[in-house]
Amino acid sequence: MHSAVGRGSTPRVCAAAALLALAPAPLDPLAAQEVEYDPNYLATFSIIGRDPQTGELGMGVQSKAFGAGNRAMHAKGGLVIVAHQAAANPMYGGIGIELLQAGYSPQEALDMMVASDEGRDRRQVSILDIQGRTAAWTGEGTNDWAGHRCGVDYCAQGNIIAGPQVVDAMAASFERSKGPLAERLMDALDAAQAAGGDVRGMQSGAILVVKERAGGGYSDRVVDIRVDDHDQPLVEMRRVLDMYRSGMMLRDASQKRSDGDLREALQIATAARDKSPENDNAWVALAEIYIDMGREADAFVALEQAVELNPGRRHTLPNDDDLESVHDHPEFRRITGSGF
Repeated sequence: MHSAVGRGSTPRVCAAAALLALAPAPLDPLAAQEVEYDPNYLATFSIIGRDPQTGELGMGVQSKAFGAGNRAMHAKGGLVIVAHQAAANPMYGGIGIELLQAGYSPQEALDMMVASDEGRDRRQVSILDIQGRTAAWTGEGTNDWAGHRCGVDYCAQGNIIAGPQVVDAMAASFERSKGPLAERLMDALDAAQAAGGDVRGMQSGAILVVKERAGGGYSDRVVDIRVDDHDQPLVEMRRVLDMYRSGMMLRDASQKRSDGDLREALQIATAARDKSPENDNAWVALAEIYIDMGREADAFVALEQAVELNPGRRHTLPNDDDLESVHDHPEFRRITGSGF
């Protein structure tokens, strides 16, 4: 492990030394060997990845611990994604980001943080920056099986997992997958679980994807999904991710509708419904497009499904200006309960 020590008193080294001096001594009680059990120990598997085409960085994680997504990841869009688990220490995220901003490479930053950390043997950390550079550490004191594997644009890691096949499954999935980064990370987590996953079982998980100047320039979050306590967290994460994608597709459908391209709008809205059939917004969007196309019967079928999924729609649909032409229709009144 090469070290950044001995570079002289450059501003970069001085800044790094100041940051590390501010870090408290082991933040995690598991650094003390007398602690025998912690239900929130981040026995887990995770993967960090980069999409060089979109400039996105992301992480997927699953653990038999509560709220893994709240503690296992730090990221800054356009800069770096950091996974820290086992006896997780947020120093690696907060100070890691500062070191990358100061010009250190992932390996240099990791070397400095590990060297300053008395609980290093209980840590598992990986770093991936926007340039695709990686660094990873699995301490000798992490519980078996524990290990990591870094490849082009990703690092996969795990501890208290069924074996190296869990990490290998994440790596293989990411290497062969295509499409949006969030889905690629989700697929890798599913592959890891199929290979044995966390030997203690499942409880929580998360998908985080960041990009510089996302959210209209006011945020770096592209996708931020967390399931803190669930008997099937990966299934629930997939469901929520599908609903998110459905919503994004509906934005495109709305734009096509505004442009007067009803055929394309209908195609996109139908795909959004198929992506997340429980998304009542998709059914309402379909109804609005059907009304524009003069297909009232199809519109009423869609509206009935929307109300079945969300009875609160009975209160909002009568105020929907896009459905104004059918507000007085007996079938619309029946579906919404208005006028009775």
